[in-house]
Amino acid sequence: MAENIDIADEEAPQITPRRGPAVVTVPPSGASIDIALLFGVVGAFALVLTALLTGGSIGAFYNAPALLIVFLGTFAVTTISFSLAEVTGAIGSMFRSIFPKKRDPARACERVLELSGIARDRGILALDAVLPQIATEAYLQKGIALAVDGATPEEIERVLANEIDIVDEHRLREAAVLRRAAEVAPAMGLIGTLVGLIQMLANLDDPSSIGPAMAVALLTTFYGAVMAYMVFAPIAAKLERNADEENLELRIYLAGAASIARLERPRTLETYLNTMLPPSRRLSIFE
Repeated sequence: MAENIDIADEEAPQITPRRGPAVVTVPPSGASIDIALLFGVVGAFALVLTALLTGGSIGAFYNAPALLIVFLGTFAVTTISFSLAEVTGAIGSMFRSIFPKKRDPARACERVLELSGIARDRGILALDAVLPQIATEAYLQKGIALAVDGATPEEIERVLANEIDIVDEHRLREAAVLRRAAEVAPAMGLIGTLVGLIQMLANLDDPSSIGPAMAVALLTTFYGAVMAYMVFAPIAAKLERNADEENLELRIYLAGAASIARLERPRTLETYLNTMLPPSRRLSIFE
């Protein structure tokens, strides 16, 4: 599993005090740095670069025509399978995956249980005052706002479940774009290889043109393999993993908002939420 370093400081979880104004004491999720992704990408490229420098001049591995064929060709062909907005969005998500939002299912459960305790002790309408405090958790805020407005548990579940489906589809579509790019990049490298070989065979009577043609032939295959297997495919897998973590957090918020609308006891909600957590992360606040 990827290890994340928090950028925002977080305090230890507490139970909301039941005196004075309602306050949410479990801090919101902060941003993080995906150390595993950075280590993997930087480490892989560092090893390749070291091999290039050890074997000779790194300038020999630069070829503008090969770069155009692989990079621009991969972008163009991937766009055929998706829309331009989907491709550019996936590229943005690829860079944003370095600084993902911290996903902690146990902390999400603590937020929900604290809100449930406020609703149980003070009434659902008391949660209206704490909505600004959970603004960074937009999905949770929407669910609690629906409960405050008097929506039934079934209505809350229907609205939030539809949004989960939309979020999942969007996240998996971004990963699918990168999966497609990982398939296209080696193919563009092969096309570049054929272009270089054809140029070489067409100019065998001109020895000065053989070298550049061979460079295109070999470097396009190299570029395609590097982009496919060191960038696109691994980051696509990371986006899918992040989507799974986000889905779990959203389902926790959905369950919490529906439970609050039913006025269930926090202990009952805690028991249900623990079924979503691994045994090592399960909570025992009300036990």
